Amino acid sequence: MIDLKNLNIILTGATGIIGNSIVDKLISAGAKILATGTNEQKLKTLKDKYHDLNILKFDINDHPKIEQFVEECNKILSNKIDVLINNAGVTQDNLSIRMREEEWKKVIDLNLTSTFLITKNVIKKMLKSKSGKVINITSVVGHTGNIGQANYAASKAGIIAMSKSLALEYGKKNITINSISPGFIISDMTAKISQEHTDMMKSRISLNKFGTPEDVANSVVFLSSNLSDYITGETLHVNGGMYFS
Repeated sequence: MIDLKNLNIILTGATGIIGNSIVDKLISAGAKILATGTNEQKLKTLKDKYHDLNILKFDINDHPKIEQFVEECNKILSNKIDVLINNAGVTQDNLSIRMREEEWKKVIDLNLTSTFLITKNVIKKMLKSKSGKVINITSVVGHTGNIGQANYAASKAGIIAMSKSLALEYGKKNITINSISPGFIISDMTAKISQEHTDMMKSRISLNKFGTPEDVANSVVFLSSNLSDYITGETLHVNGGMYFS
């Protein structure tokens, strides 16, 4: 069992399936978590399940308020942020010739720009304690591309490149920046896929199965722990062998 006791962690996108699993694994490891999202009811449901969980409703696409949001997170976590997990994201799929500018901007603004702004402001706090870890949840399509997801793939590829740049900038300050790129993970979305398409997708995966939210969450726990102290600027692929970097 990895021990994350006494670690203060901010998690964005906490109310989705992967976010729920990350919360569960981190709490089991002893971490103190501040979970954020836009769905107040789902946040309250998480709070009811995990009484020691801190929750804070916030739309990370509200860029002018991100600095204030980080300040509030910092106060809730007793002025010490050890780990930031950027899990929030959105899709707006369409073929490129049909993709409206609004669809492009919505995905880039939330997935990439919001992640950068939150990370920037959290790193300012980490610099004071001369330590910290940032974990960005990206996607296999940030490496492979995907039909109808030019905006989403670009945003996730951007996060990967941004993470490497930040790792170079802040390594000497004992701050590590890493990414996790999930492949096909069991979710409400994959449940809607036809059996024929499911079988086709599984045939492209070496392990011949979809991953689980727990697979992603286990990787988050590892990168949050001191077992990953000498790892930075890296992307951990959780895709069952669908893609090899």
